[in-house]
Amino acid sequence: MLSRYFQARVRIWERYPPMQCACTAKCFPLANLQQSSTHLRHPATALTDSHNAMQFIPTTARGPIFMLTATCSYVINDTLMKLATEGLPPYEVLFLRGVAALLLGMPMLLMLGYRTQMHLLFEPRVLMRNLFELAGILCYVVALANMPIGDASALGQITPLLVLLGVSIIFGEKIGGLRMALICIGFAGAIMVAQPTMQGISPYALLALANAVFCAARDIAGRRVAGHIPGMIVAMSAVVVVLVGAGVMHVSTEEWVAPGQRHLMLLLGAGFFLIFGHFFIFMAYRIGPTSAVAPFYYTFTLWAVISGLIVFGELPNALALCGIALVVASGLTIVLLDERRRRLTVVA
Repeated sequence: MLSRYFQARVRIWERYPPMQCACTAKCFPLANLQQSSTHLRHPATALTDSHNAMQFIPTTARGPIFMLTATCSYVINDTLMKLATEGLPPYEVLFLRGVAALLLGMPMLLMLGYRTQMHLLFEPRVLMRNLFELAGILCYVVALANMPIGDASALGQITPLLVLLGVSIIFGEKIGGLRMALICIGFAGAIMVAQPTMQGISPYALLALANAVFCAARDIAGRRVAGHIPGMIVAMSAVVVVLVGAGVMHVSTEEWVAPGQRHLMLLLGAGFFLIFGHFFIFMAYRIGPTSAVAPFYYTFTLWAVISGLIVFGELPNALALCGIALVVASGLTIVLLDERRRRLTVVA
């Protein structure tokens, strides 16, 4: 029943021309769907039954709820990985997480009806995007293992700000004075989180910042990915690329440590929540307008701070909390300003 529902939804989505979103750190092709029930119905009984089962969730709330679910899933993935790095080298953790994600994710692709599109996993522009993803995660996993999860996550939230700067430099898009000021505020917040001293900035904070830079490059490269390539294909291609890259880095720089049962369970859970997050961020942008969904991406940092407090007993200090607030506020304001500008353009 569930498989037929997803396959039917895919057939509906493919009737509409996709477009690219650069509003968040996770760029997926968006279906140009209106949020009316007519677009959600299908003659197939399975789809009708599944659609009726979702009626208790208001249409306008589904996208934000799915985004909240996605960001929470990503933070659970990070939390489980950080716990696993307490006994295993970081690149080995990343490699084993990739194995789990691959074993869980490939059946999902088949369930979604992408069997005939599997070759797109290795499409050149998809691979280029995901090589930047690989560079970013190789930096992030080391930072995550050695610094509070809330701080590592907050430094990653400057990615959308870096994307704005990147497209301005590369494509000549105008930023404007207000958005430039907001970008500077966001960078100031990142410095407050990193907290450099007279001896310099922590190397792990530098790695977290490098992750943000590579993720911005990933999202800019993602603009070149053809619109007909499904978001879940791009996501699973990233899983494969990161799996291979982490394996190479592990063999080159680390010694194999036999994982215990606890480590395997942690990494199986991390792989599950990674795929779960990919799926729900994909769904969030498929069924919700970007203006309603994108602001909720910044709940990522909130979940990370909660995880740090509950799981690791870590709470960012007052300066870092202020920095986190600046990063989130600047990014959120830019999203809302862009949506306001878009609406005014449509009216004009």
